[in-house]
Amino acid sequence: MTNKSHFPLALLALLCTTLSSCELIEGIFKAGVWTGVIIVVLVLALIIWLISKIF
Repeated sequence: MTNKSHFPLALLALLCTTLSSCELIEGIFKAGVWTGVIIVVLVLALIIWLISKIF
């Protein structure tokens, strides 16, 4: 009977840790997206600058 009484508490603990880790992963991906966007813009600016110097 003790296993059944601890089940809701264990389920709640599992959900809390799962939800917080999802928020952490979401934050990492958001930072990764913005970093990727900035890198792409800088590379495009460099390519345009090099093409303008050649011609």
